[in-house]
Amino acid sequence: VTLRSDPASRGVEVTVADTGPGIEPGHLAHIFDRFYKVDTSRSHATAARGGGLGLAICRSIVERHGGRITVASRAGSGTTFTVRLPVAG
Repeated sequence: VTLRSDPASRGVEVTVADTGPGIEPGHLAHIFDRFYKVDTSRSHATAARGGGLGLAICRSIVERHGGRITVASRAGSGTTFTVRLPVAG
């Protein structure tokens, strides 16, 4: 997790990165959609329960604060989420 200020845009940037398996390119376009789940092979009996709402909620909160959330990922190399928010005047 990194946090940095961006004086040029008068905002802040929070980056969360991992070195996990990454997300396949076909899923990236839908990753912030409500109820979208990348791993459909998991059942509620064997995995943590989730409704596919977490990233959709994150995007909604960020956008309502005038910000933007993006994702970059490469299969086998990890995933990075970046949140950019304006600083209040």
